[in-house]
Amino acid sequence: MITYLRHPLPLTAVTIDDRFWAPRRELVRTRTLRHQEDQMRRPGQQFDALTLTWRPGDPDEPHIFWESDVAKWIEAASYCLATTDDPELDQAVDQAIELLAGAQQDDGYLNAYFTVVKPGQRFTDLRDAHELYCAGHLIEAGVAHFEATGKTRLLDIVRRYADLIDTVFSADGPCAGGYCGHQEIELALVKLYRVTGEPRYLDLSRRLIDWRGQRPFYFEIEMERRGTPGYFGTTLPRRPEELRRFREYNQSHQPAADQAEAVGHSVRALYMYSAMTDLAGEYDDDRLLQAVRRLWTNLTTKKLYVTGGVGSVPGIEGFGPEYHLPDAHGYAETCASIGLVQWAQRLSNLTGQAHYVDVLERALYNGVLSGASADGTHYFYGNPLASDGTVARQEWFGCACCPPNLARLISELGRYIYAQGPDEAVINLYVAGTARFTLAGGEVTLRQDTGYPQDGRLTVTVTPADDEAEFALAVRVPGWSRALAVAVNGEPVHEPVLRDGYLTLSRRWRAGDQVEIDLGMEVRRTWAHPAVASAAGRLALERGPVVFCLEGVDHDCAVHNLALAGDVPVHAVPDERTGVVTLHADATAADDSVEDLYSSRPPGRRSVALTAVPYFSWANRGPSDMTVWIRHEE
Repeated sequence: MITYLRHPLPLTAVTIDDRFWAPRRELVRTRTLRHQEDQMRRPGQQFDALTLTWRPGDPDEPHIFWESDVAKWIEAASYCLATTDDPELDQAVDQAIELLAGAQQDDGYLNAYFTVVKPGQRFTDLRDAHELYCAGHLIEAGVAHFEATGKTRLLDIVRRYADLIDTVFSADGPCAGGYCGHQEIELALVKLYRVTGEPRYLDLSRRLIDWRGQRPFYFEIEMERRGTPGYFGTTLPRRPEELRRFREYNQSHQPAADQAEAVGHSVRALYMYSAMTDLAGEYDDDRLLQAVRRLWTNLTTKKLYVTGGVGSVPGIEGFGPEYHLPDAHGYAETCASIGLVQWAQRLSNLTGQAHYVDVLERALYNGVLSGASADGTHYFYGNPLASDGTVARQEWFGCACCPPNLARLISELGRYIYAQGPDEAVINLYVAGTARFTLAGGEVTLRQDTGYPQDGRLTVTVTPADDEAEFALAVRVPGWSRALAVAVNGEPVHEPVLRDGYLTLSRRWRAGDQVEIDLGMEVRRTWAHPAVASAAGRLALERGPVVFCLEGVDHDCAVHNLALAGDVPVHAVPDERTGVVTLHADATAADDSVEDLYSSRPPGRRSVALTAVPYFSWANRGPSDMTVWIRHEE
């Protein structure tokens, strides 16, 4: 029987006082969220649209997915409010919720675009118009706000909307057989079901997944019924001639449970895979579970960047062919790495296997963190692995999906650090702080002390509420760890038990018991599969969960000219700027002083000092070229 083996802890059960993560989370609360609110409160932008005062002919026509930006911002702020007293932020969230309440129609409908721009056309362009996508993010915000504050105002709003959608998308409703072109509501409905206990929401999620990809294809029926090309129809004018490609674009090319290859728009796919994983657990559906396992294997063995980035084709913001992972001209959208983190957590909790969290951690420390500047106010949409110096983070985007998405993930970090089963306390991520578990044998508090990711040492202190408790402590051991050392109360554990990638210690614990773990964090050289053209003849440097890159600001030559031999020592030096380390090594660079454009002789080489910095930290010191993949010198 399929069931979730583990569940994340409530945010209120987790405290984070980590020197790496705590400042970043505080930056999100005190600066990033304020900055994002200011952007959305500008005249004619997201908050203005919710007043429903726009009229045809006015500038700043409301966009089709502006509600989703507001919703993700509310969700991120709610996670902050769950653990921090911030009256100013609380008031700002309440004001945003009242705008949403004022924009909601009498029957529960809530979408400014179809209320003032295209009245009478709701649910007629599911393929392009993002209605259910926006509804999904509103639902997630409603659940988050309720769980964080206990207030029901937004939860009541989204329940009314969900009830309307349930009727419209019932088996005999006007949109029977339909589903959204941008998946999101499916996973949101599972969250709504879990917080309300209303099974109709879970059943609706299942219908939307089951109907997807069935023949006849709903989006083609919808277009004929509508008689117009759709919101993006003129943007993608060859769509009728390339139906297979565009069915794959939104993963409607075949039933979800039959899919085996990650194709199309990456964020849409990953949100759908997350929902499929949830539904596999809720419905004990082995067919869905086998599907997500196939898709995971395809994605992580053929289509995943070394940084945890996902999606290599800018034109579709999505997946390319197997091993098509261009560095400078790839995509790796921030939202896609966030989607991968969310999906990986679900798979790990469902199966109890640590290798999913290994990928989660890779994406979190690299593909996600790179999406925001060190000051928390500028953002990457795509995250390339190489740059000629012209790539820079932007203050905002016309399509602003990534900034609030990144804010909500970092604000929700506490849910990803730990998990619990009936009689086991699980540590997935190494983050200093405390966590309170409610196990079969009573409440237990764990305290993590660590300098991770600067070093790989971890001390876990156990404090049962009743002085003693019998349970299993499971600590993930990353796949990159090659020199694990474990001690309990100072006594070495010579043959540590590893189960599904977790160090598992089952015993009767007493207050003050300590587990010391050293993961053996060394610099690693990483080579890509030979079919990855952008990495041919190159290597990447990794240490712990962090991928490193070269920036021109640290060198007197173009970084693509640098070469590193396979046997040269690489030294790690603590770096307060990034909170991790800087890597240093002796390398060579091509002599670029030659005058001839072409020559019959290879250019000479000179000795240089190589400096590598964490990938997430690049583009914070002014314009500079950058590369993750470094020439490998034999």
